Amino acid sequence: MKDKIFGVLQRVGRSFMLPIAILPVAGLLLGIGSSFTNETTIATYGLQNILESGTLLNSLLLIMNKVGSAVFDNLPLIFAVGVAIGMAKKEKEVAALSALIAYFVMNVAVSAMLLINNEITTDGQIAADVLEGTITSVCGILSLQMGVFGGIIVGLGVAALHNRFHKIVLPNALSFFGGSRFVPIISTIIYMFVGILMYFVWPVVQNGIYALGGLVTGSGYVGTLIFGIVKRALIPFGLHHVFYMPFWQTAVGGTMEIAGQIVQGGQNIFFAQLADSVNVAHFSADATRYFSGEFIFMIFGLPGAALAMYRCAKPEKKKAAGGLLLSAALACMFTGITEPLEFSFLFVAPALFVVQVILAGAAYMIAHMLNIAVGLTFSGGFLDLFLFGILQGNAKTSWLRIIPVGIIYFILYYVIFTFMIKKFDFKIPGREDDDTETKLYTKADVNARKEVGNTAGAAVTTSSDPVSELITRGLGGKKNILDVDCCATRLRVTVAEPERVRDELLKQTGSRGIVKKGQGVQVIYGPHVTVIKAKLEEYLETAPSEFAEDTQKNIPGTQNNTVVEAENNAAENIDSQNSNSIAVQNQNIETENVDNTDNAAKTFAPVKKEKIRKTAIIYSPVDGIAADLSTAPDEGFAEKMMGDGAVVTPTEDTVYAPADGEVEFIFDAKHAIGFQTDSGIPMLLHMGIDTVKLEGKGFEILVTEGQKVKKGEPIMKLDLEFLTANAPSITSPILDTEPEDNQRIRLLANGEIKAGEPLFAVETLE
Repeated sequence: MKDKIFGVLQRVGRSFMLPIAILPVAGLLLGIGSSFTNETTIATYGLQNILESGTLLNSLLLIMNKVGSAVFDNLPLIFAVGVAIGMAKKEKEVAALSALIAYFVMNVAVSAMLLINNEITTDGQIAADVLEGTITSVCGILSLQMGVFGGIIVGLGVAALHNRFHKIVLPNALSFFGGSRFVPIISTIIYMFVGILMYFVWPVVQNGIYALGGLVTGSGYVGTLIFGIVKRALIPFGLHHVFYMPFWQTAVGGTMEIAGQIVQGGQNIFFAQLADSVNVAHFSADATRYFSGEFIFMIFGLPGAALAMYRCAKPEKKKAAGGLLLSAALACMFTGITEPLEFSFLFVAPALFVVQVILAGAAYMIAHMLNIAVGLTFSGGFLDLFLFGILQGNAKTSWLRIIPVGIIYFILYYVIFTFMIKKFDFKIPGREDDDTETKLYTKADVNARKEVGNTAGAAVTTSSDPVSELITRGLGGKKNILDVDCCATRLRVTVAEPERVRDELLKQTGSRGIVKKGQGVQVIYGPHVTVIKAKLEEYLETAPSEFAEDTQKNIPGTQNNTVVEAENNAAENIDSQNSNSIAVQNQNIETENVDNTDNAAKTFAPVKKEKIRKTAIIYSPVDGIAADLSTAPDEGFAEKMMGDGAVVTPTEDTVYAPADGEVEFIFDAKHAIGFQTDSGIPMLLHMGIDTVKLEGKGFEILVTEGQKVKKGEPIMKLDLEFLTANAPSITSPILDTEPEDNQRIRLLANGEIKAGEPLFAVETLE
């Protein structure tokens, strides 16, 4: 159950990446546009000539502001569609359309309930007695302020409906509405009732949030801490606006007499003081305590978290993760848009968000205690710090105190995030894949060029795609298969009942290994797994929805009984072949000097040696320490899952050809070379353990694929200092990847060895 829940949460987290990708750009546009079109900013700095309304630059900035706002104003809708696409298993375009429809339906249903209960008027106005900020316009529909959370409710629900009903078969009279056409229909009906339900549920949440405001205003520094924690905690629900706006704009945030006028609200007080700055010695930190702390964690803290996430990403994922995290960090630093960064870890690692909430809340309190009084128009990015802190002078704002606190916050975020990500293996961007992904990677890739169809074995299949049929049976039948996906080398399947999976059938499909974890089954095929997945999905569209075992047990006299019988016959044939093979081998076991005159003596003579037809010597490719393969610090190699041979721990940096032959292929990570000797032995030179994760660092390839080389010719350079520091082990398996049944490996060295000295022999028996 735990594995299933984790798998679902991981898919949910991945589905957020599509809408999150647009946020950094939208944040930059919105932050720059809003800062330089603000009338107070323009008037304060005398920029009317270039930025006042009607100028070309003002028009461009206004467009930027509107474009950025369009994304953030419609973020719930974007998440509804994005999550539905990410969670739908097939026909994702249908799920996207259904989510769009469901989102509108839900909000229209809420709006209708508001109208029925006189909370909005017939002319589209909000009733006077409605709590401010609880009702907002959603794509032109007056509805409850549910924020991103409302979009996620739609996305997840529609995806579940889509996966359940997109292949539904209706009676003939209604057949036109079956299949994928049924999904938007059922989504419309369900989300009409969801909207009605949300009308009753959501106001309870909103009222509770507003009530928290009363705890803040009279509680001094502790109240500021509570404000900061609550505001940041409400970000994923989109309810932070409901909470903080009264503190910014109403008497809840305090009152002050400025230039003979009573001003209410923290933000209004700051801008009133800014307009009368000649008569103000220092801006009020009591008024700015509701936002000054944001500069500490937005400019310094969260970028530290972004650096930690980048450093913790897997080497092969760093490039992709780095692009996302860099753009998100820049948006956070310059404009104060934190959602791209926070959403990157919020749903896949909630514990990190808890840390963010606590540290951010403390930043508000620290700024209040240090009398920092920097105002803002939009959010706590560098643009607002520059305009309302630096340009106003340290004497009025104490902005310089932000820097040392910010540096401490950067370190805190970096250290805490790094520790927690590694300690709990959080699947933040760059760490999504299973750590065991590369366990059998090399064995699968070495054999990737083999045809899967030739390994179907003795099992009987009847479809035009026998491999997919056999995979389906091995997984327990179509009814047992809940989800099919793949990574670079593995078919990843979620099954309903793991006990129905039959390893022996899956191995007949060309699998090089099978990994099971709860309801998750991983079948290792190699780089061609994407083709296998595509064919399997196509086969499953028309396959009968039943358990494989149900068919075999409950339908006597049918083809499935033939399958069982055929498999049993195949097993008997294998036993027969093994018996004949043993007999032949026994006949070939002879003494070297046979005395033909004494049959009795020959009968009872001791067996001295197996007759060796030929021997091929494999030479050490490096200077180092040789040992038996069973000592390899990796069970896949030690148990000879990837072939037989020996290990060498290098002491010098040059790798040489172990025999005359040809370089068949070079792995993308440069850590291993596939090699074919002139004597026909397929080899793998795998330098170090788990070195694929280093993404090529520490290796220099000196040859090309298809190149003919002589024994002792340099083929690779190693950075032993780097590899020793960064790889789990530099012990290097040197393998014959495909030893024949009549071949055996004999170790020729144990201990110190020089490159070019015999390492092991491949002996072929008669």
